[in-house]
Amino acid sequence: MNAINRLGLLGLAMALSACSVLESDKIDYKSATKGATLEVPPDLNQISRDSRYAVPGGVVSAAAFEAGQSQKPVGAVNAATRTIGDVRIERDGNQRWLVVSRPADVLWDPVRDFWTENGFVLVQDQANLGIMETDWAENRAKLPQDIIRSTIGKVFDSVYSTGERDKFRTRLERGPNGSTEIFISHRGMVEVYTSAQKESTVWQPRPVDPELETEFLRRLMVKLGVSQEQSRAIAAAPAQQVPTARMARQGNVPVVELDENFDRAWRRVGLALDRTGFTVEDRDRAQGIYFVRYVEPTEKKDPGFFGKLLGRSSDAAAPVKYRVVVRSVENKSTVSVLNAAGAPETSANAERIVRVLTDDLK
Repeated sequence: MNAINRLGLLGLAMALSACSVLESDKIDYKSATKGATLEVPPDLNQISRDSRYAVPGGVVSAAAFEAGQSQKPVGAVNAATRTIGDVRIERDGNQRWLVVSRPADVLWDPVRDFWTENGFVLVQDQANLGIMETDWAENRAKLPQDIIRSTIGKVFDSVYSTGERDKFRTRLERGPNGSTEIFISHRGMVEVYTSAQKESTVWQPRPVDPELETEFLRRLMVKLGVSQEQSRAIAAAPAQQVPTARMARQGNVPVVELDENFDRAWRRVGLALDRTGFTVEDRDRAQGIYFVRYVEPTEKKDPGFFGKLLGRSSDAAAPVKYRVVVRSVENKSTVSVLNAAGAPETSANAERIVRVLTDDLK
């Protein structure tokens, strides 16, 4: 096939694709690279166990949904009395997570296999921190599935692109009695033109997709032994309203204020850090501290999608270490930023971190 005919067929395929309608829940990820390497945080101590752990929020069973009802015991927000085996899904607003009655070290390998089976390459795989993260990947199910592409797809796979990339971070936290909480957070990028002439493009962040997070939690439930039908039923619980976050100041220190107790605030802040791309090097739940690395924004030339997102730019700013601290009194919580030495941080970076967290927690 010569270049002219190939371009002609490409144009025809693109025109036909405008009329195609894709299934909104179809997922078929393909890693954007083959095993790209990210800078990995140093090995740290094992995640500390915390006897203060308590699980708020709702638990919804498949039986309750199939019956068209949910049971609400006294003092529970929205709880059902049964779960599927040793796996249950819980929710707080638009955030969902799994609670599995198995130790984290037993779950680590099945969760790792889950991501590779779904077409991802892991670029962070640190059992001692309880964190794994996928490479940037493209959902190929969003590509047009017209007759031309299905017939000669191998020719067009290299030129078709959705213009979107996704990555997912999975965090395992130890709970009481050997149980484990599993959180999945999404980050997305989209390719946009830099001018009306459409001569060049850049990659920029796109909104977090809670539905994608929920879908992968549902699929992980199946991996852990729940049936497809049961997983769909218990993942279908409607979102709950949660108190909004607000940015404030305590003295000269920027903070996030939440009308929530410690357990809820800790969980929401952890997911916000995951979603917004902070590198969590360690965490101490007993002290309410997340140890994070933050890269200050720079006006230097954009190194491109893979250079910027995969850490390949020699001009990248050096990361700075901070502590994100959650303090609570009854049903009121405050989130603040400390420097690496544990002193209150009042710099412009602290202001940026607090603002980013506030925006995600709203």
